[in-house]
Amino acid sequence: MSDNKPLSSSGLYRQHLGRKRLFVWVSLVLVLALLLFGMTVGALNLSLSEVWAALFDGQNDAHRHIVLNLRLPRLLAAIAAGGALGLAGAVMQIVLRNPLGSPFTLGISNAAAFGAALAYMLLGTPAFHFIKNSWLGLQNSVVAASAFVWAALGALFIIFISRKKGATPENMILSGIIINTFFMALTSILQFLADDVQLGSIVFWTFGDLTKSTWNTLAIQALIILPVLLYFLKNGLRFNALDAGDQVAGSLGISVHRFRLYSILLTSLLTACIVSFYGIIAFVGLIIPHVVRILMGNDARFLMPASAALGALFLLVCDLVSRSLFSPLVIPVGIITSILGAPLFVILLIKGSQRWSR
Repeated sequence: MSDNKPLSSSGLYRQHLGRKRLFVWVSLVLVLALLLFGMTVGALNLSLSEVWAALFDGQNDAHRHIVLNLRLPRLLAAIAAGGALGLAGAVMQIVLRNPLGSPFTLGISNAAAFGAALAYMLLGTPAFHFIKNSWLGLQNSVVAASAFVWAALGALFIIFISRKKGATPENMILSGIIINTFFMALTSILQFLADDVQLGSIVFWTFGDLTKSTWNTLAIQALIILPVLLYFLKNGLRFNALDAGDQVAGSLGISVHRFRLYSILLTSLLTACIVSFYGIIAFVGLIIPHVVRILMGNDARFLMPASAALGALFLLVCDLVSRSLFSPLVIPVGIITSILGAPLFVILLIKGSQRWSR
């Protein structure tokens, strides 16, 4: 006689949650595995034993410098940037209840890009000459601060226009298109006015590149990303309510406009802390939440951490491609994400559009 019994509804629910947790943990394990593999790949290929010796023995100074000062910060930057952009995209899509919501499509990335380009221009003027001649960390801080300020202003403008029109997701997307076009035009003006050195810096920066990653920049990003991640995870149920509609969220005691405002500002902070250091890295925040939603559904409690983990995994893959495709030449990772992301997004739109039907 078989002992197998049909699972109760609570048992099926726990099994369903278990599969989602497993997906998140598997993604994190793959991120760790790709991190280890990435330390072996480059202009000088190393074995895992040589990487281990460089990390813990330190007998070979050249290997230690390559692993600790070049490859590991870059790989950790890919994890931080991919995770932050994936998380920001997931939150924006939930808050706006629109599959096109992301830092890139809403113009927040381009607002941050304009802020960074403006900082590069100002650092070349006599008034800011003392900063330009100071240590590199201060210059990077000025660029990062300018990027965040303009990203926040762009986000506030989106919310201001949307609230005047009723704060509907459609109005926010339209406001984002306005912001995107406006800041792209402003950045083009700065490029037109820049000298050769400034123009080269601005154009190369807009490619999206991880080579500027250092342990100091990673520490700054960790101080921003981790608290924001914890805040979003803590409010998973609120995001589920918001995804069900403003009336549902309001009936549960949620201040919809305030919660939406905080969420957009925090995603702007996440975007700015990535764009200000590495430039524009497109499509991560747009396609990764789509993939996770197709695989796992709309539950924000799992959608957000899974989007962060899969975003980190995706950008790690793109970084490995950028370093391996024309080695020893390294292609900016933002170019790779656009090349891989555009056709993938078309496929997702074709196969997954019905999942977004209301």
